[in-house]
Amino acid sequence: MKYFFTLMTIVISMLFSVASFAEASTFDDAKFDAGLKSGQSMVVAVHAPWCPTCRAQAPVLKEVLAKKEFQHMTVFYVDFDSQKETLKKLGVRKQSTLIVFKGGKEVGRSLGDTTAFGIESLLQKAL
Repeated sequence: MKYFFTLMTIVISMLFSVASFAEASTFDDAKFDAGLKSGQSMVVAVHAPWCPTCRAQAPVLKEVLAKKEFQHMTVFYVDFDSQKETLKKLGVRKQSTLIVFKGGKEVGRSLGDTTAFGIESLLQKAL
């Protein structure tokens, strides 16, 4: 299990290592709740390392988040296999789910979208 978490950290770091876009972090209840309370624009991305849709979605999400208008967004990643309580809290049933928040509430959600247009349209709801 320790190897799995180390591997996930490496994979996430590799996928989201561009310094010019929102800082990505593993989902943390306290940070997420603080973001909701402050009204931050946030993105929650639910991924699984074995999911082909997630692997296709990750570089597209990275590309969209690199755009200037999205650089202020807080990005959280949820591991579908190991963060089951977080999935329940967010009402997520499947991997490759993206959820956006603004003003302390959910403003949009998508499942399995791997297109730049679709992901960008979703993120714009949180601006």
